Amino acid sequence: MFVAPDPGLGRLRNSLRAVLGVGLAVAVAESCGLSLTASITGGLAALLALFTVLDGSVRAQRVTTVLLPVAGFPVLALATTLHGMPYARDAAFLAVVFAGVYARRFGPRGHALGIFGFMMFFVTQFLHALPAQLPELYAAVGLALLASAAVRFVLWPIERRTPPAPAPPALPGAGLARPATRQAFQTTAACAFALAVGQALSEDRWYWAVGTAWWIFVNTASRGETLVRGFRRVLGTVLGIAAGLLIAVPLHGAPAPTAALVAVCVFGIFYTAAPSYSWMMFFVTVMAGLLYGLLGVLHPGLLLLRFQETAVGALGAALAVALVLPVTTHAANDAWIQRALYCVRAATSAAFDRLAGDPGADPAPHAAELELLLGRARAALAPLVHPLSPLRARKARARQVLALLDDCAREVRGLVSVAADPQASHDARLAAACWRVEAVVEALTASDGTAGPDRPAVPRPAPAEPALVHLHGLEHALVALHAPLRTDPRAPLVMSA
Repeated sequence: MFVAPDPGLGRLRNSLRAVLGVGLAVAVAESCGLSLTASITGGLAALLALFTVLDGSVRAQRVTTVLLPVAGFPVLALATTLHGMPYARDAAFLAVVFAGVYARRFGPRGHALGIFGFMMFFVTQFLHALPAQLPELYAAVGLALLASAAVRFVLWPIERRTPPAPAPPALPGAGLARPATRQAFQTTAACAFALAVGQALSEDRWYWAVGTAWWIFVNTASRGETLVRGFRRVLGTVLGIAAGLLIAVPLHGAPAPTAALVAVCVFGIFYTAAPSYSWMMFFVTVMAGLLYGLLGVLHPGLLLLRFQETAVGALGAALAVALVLPVTTHAANDAWIQRALYCVRAATSAAFDRLAGDPGADPAPHAAELELLLGRARAALAPLVHPLSPLRARKARARQVLALLDDCAREVRGLVSVAADPQASHDARLAAACWRVEAVVEALTASDGTAGPDRPAVPRPAPAEPALVHLHGLEHALVALHAPLRTDPRAPLVMSA
């Protein structure tokens, strides 16, 4: 996490902007005389707006931000109204869970609206909000969204200079095979288990188990990914509880130092979210302890209960992903890797057309998509390369695949750079090199597992031929992928030349 690359300091700027947006939202709520409960709700709303709205354009992000109250306000009203009716509240919460996950089928906007709706129900349980508080909760959320939008789109519009990368489209499917539909059933089952067992542990703090089960299913696609995410969440929570005992408990809710530490936690959540889920959960847990201190209910026993509820939620997620419409890690790996390989072929073809003189051909979008797909492939392969994975052969194979995919991405980036040079000339040998790359991709993605047509050895181009150098490196990496991708996953790994 501490050495993860941050090109253009994007994560740093986004994290600092989040602190500014959340801080402004809370300051506005306090200046309007709203209660502490409303101020905390507003701060959470601002954090969610900045964290979950990830549309592929600034205009789409604005629309999604405007729509957040449409998803959140009815849920707030429902949750506060059912506060004194446990059975109806539980049923409504599970319905919100299902709807929130199912909304992911509509892309980044549905994903953001689903999370916002779920968290509005969650925060009413966290703060024990009552129906009489609903007007000021609405006011706090509305002011917070205005404040966060002002920071994001006016005061610090990072995305104007660096357009947001579009999220890769979801894996295809129909009916129960559709990822959003399958996950809706899995998450609802996990949350139902967490709700039941969590309430047996505590009638007041059961919602942490439900929240754990919900968030474990965010951005996961397979059984292995979900199990690893659950492990990382529990690990981060344990570390956060230990820090809470040393930091949050001694403060006794003192406003000034608590506010400063909450700002540090907001920064940590945003800065570590991409490289380390465990560290993100560490900061989430510390922040929760600090907020409990502000509310005057923090004590060591509460932090222990938080760990127990987190463990219950993680167990519920593990059972659901194993028993309810399971998707194996291998199936998810294969799907994302194949999509990455098709993207390599598209980038190569577009680069060739550009070098051949077609001004309309642009390999850059394919290269950007490849980076996103490789991110999903890394996430899908994460269970196999986890330090606790006992499958040594699969771990070695997965590491080789990741290294070779990184080589492919590096060569594609180089090829795109060469193609963008207006002085680059079209070499007749490029056509043959591009054909060989496409043939290797076809062989790797063939459903019958054939190795493809025989090809002569490729001579290493001279340094004066940069496009051919990158194509040679790309072909070499693709050929090397055949061994780990086309042999039995349980067989010992044979390193290719």
